[in-house]
Formats: sequence, C-alpha cells, structure tokens
Amino acid sequence: MKNPGHGPTRRLRAWVGAAGAILLMALWLLWLLGSAPGGVPVPQPKITVLVWHWPFTDRSPELPGDTCTRYGMPYCRLTTDRSLLARADAVVFHHRELQTQRSRLPLAQRPRGQPWVWASMESPSHTHGLGRLGGIFNWVLSYRRDSDIFTPYGRLEPHPGPAPPLPVKSGMAAWVVSNFQERQQRVRLYRQLAPHLQVDVFGRANRRPLCAACLLPTVARYRFYLAFENSLHQDYITEKFWRNALAAGTVPVVLGPPRATYEAFVPPGAFVHVDDFRSARELAAFLRGMNESRYGSFLAWRDRLQVRLLSDWRERFCAICARYPHLPRDQVYEDLEGWFQA
Repeated sequence: MKNPGHGPTRRLRAWVGAAGAILLMALWLLWLLGSAPGGVPVPQPKITVLVWHWPFTDRSPELPGDTCTRYGMPYCRLTTDRSLLARADAVVFHHRELQTQRSRLPLAQRPRGQPWVWASMESPSHTHGLGRLGGIFNWVLSYRRDSDIFTPYGRLEPHPGPAPPLPVKSGMAAWVVSNFQERQQRVRLYRQLAPHLQVDVFGRANRRPLCAACLLPTVARYRFYLAFENSLHQDYITEKFWRNALAAGTVPVVLGPPRATYEAFVPPGAFVHVDDFRSARELAAFLRGMNESRYGSFLAWRDRLQVRLLSDWRERFCAICARYPHLPRDQVYEDLEGWFQA
C-alpha cells in the first residue's frame, strides 16, 4: 500500500531543488553582468568627503546629497558638517585658509588611518606656510599632473555640433591684468612687446576693468590674447589660458611652463609660445605678419573640440572619490613644502 504523502513530498522536494538551482543561476548571471564590461555595475559604497572649510569664504554652499552625481560620481557625498569627522572617509583642507590662520587642523581629533587631503590651485610663488604641514597629509589635490587628485583649470573635450561663430577680429592683441608689478616676468615681456605690437590692456591695473559678462565678448574681438601667467611653475596653466583665450575664441600667446606641457593638454598648433622666439620683437613680427590662412589653422581645433572649464570647487572635491579606491592609505607627505616648491 502506497503512503499518500510520498507523492506530494517528492514533488515539493523537486520544486525546492529546481527553485534553488534557478536562484543560483540568477545570482551567477548577475555576477557575470556586473563583472563584464558594459554590464550592470556593481553598486559601490558611498564615499563621504568632509570639506573642513570652503575655499575663500566663511559661508559654505548648499551641498545636496546628489551634488557629485552631476559630475558622474553618484557614490560620492560631499559634506561640510564637522560633526562627521570621525565617520568621514577622507577630509580635505584648502591651503589658503590654513595659510591665513582662518582655519586650523583638528589634529587631536583625527581618527586613526583617515586620509587627509591638501588642496590648492595657487602657484608656489603665492603659497606660504608649508613648512609646518609636513607629515600630516596623505594626498594632494592640485593642478600638477603628479598630484594624487589632478584637477586642471580646464580641458578640451569633443563637442557634437559645429563650433559657434566668432565675431570679426577688429583688434590685434588683448591682455586682461589686475596684478601688474614691474618685477614680474610677464610685465617685463609686455614692456618689450608693446613698442612693436598693438596691445590693448584691460583690468584694474590699467583702470579699464571688465565686468564678468563682458570679458569673453571683448577678448573675442582680438586675434591674440596674452595668456601670461603671473609666475612660472611646473604645470601651472590657469584660466588665463583656458577661459580668457581658448574659451573666448582667440589665439593665446603663452608665457608659462615649457611648450611640451601645453601640448599635453591641447594640440600643438592651438597656441603661440614665447619661448619659440629669440626676442619680443621677433614674436611681434610673427603675430603681425600672420595671414588669414595661417591664423585660421590656430583655431582649427574648434571644429571638433570645446573648452570645459573646471573652476567649480564642488567638482574638484568630488574628484577625490574617483581616485579614492586607487590611492595608498599609508602615504604621507613628510616634506610637503619640498614637493610643491620643487
């Protein structure tokens, strides 16, 4: 005589076995999709970056939870809430506030093993007080390409449509400058250049200030822009090159790092470097004598590329999360001054 429970029991066991196999298969497929290029991304844990003090202001901007999502880093959270010091994955300090003593390092409250980031976009000539910061910071955020978190002032990226038209070029060369000191190399070069080239100078130094919205339209009417850095240092290429010249649609005449450094960022035919000429007079003759065809070749990059300005500190700080998984936790800048001033 058959036991009436054997049939259902066998069917239940078979169903459970099949369901388990299906579940294992589903988990395996999800793992494959998450591991394969182009598959479903494996969720990343949220990285919290505490900004100890916001650059150049006593009032921090609002930082919604999705602040870094707009920069392609949804797994990153920025906060200025100092009560989160013990739980933050990394803490970033902007040097100007440390330099001016407007903010101090919470050394006594620092959690063991927490990475601290030193951040600055200023040149070594305008950076002081690094000697007392040795042995504190693990990572550096700056414009230098050898930084742990490399954040340039700008970059070129592809654009989908045609380049916007440029206004008629009615002037030869423009220069916007506020900090005008005779000891600066850029001022000495300007003095040598001015007798041989018409240069219209704007800014507080010449009592011809330009409003923020007026700068690019004004510069766009000139053939050349003097993108002269206020000090010459490794990789130091600022908004004078990216915004005032390239974004305005004029050809930059650059005084800064060597030509090879600029060529790491833009095509070699997108700028004129002063180092390529034996004298300011020779440089002026080259600029004055340039025909339309030759001049147009300096702007050819605009047919396929556009300028992306990277001036928002929120984007710079979010970049810490992108590099976070790849940076050594045990690294320490014992001689931060020696590294940055080299």
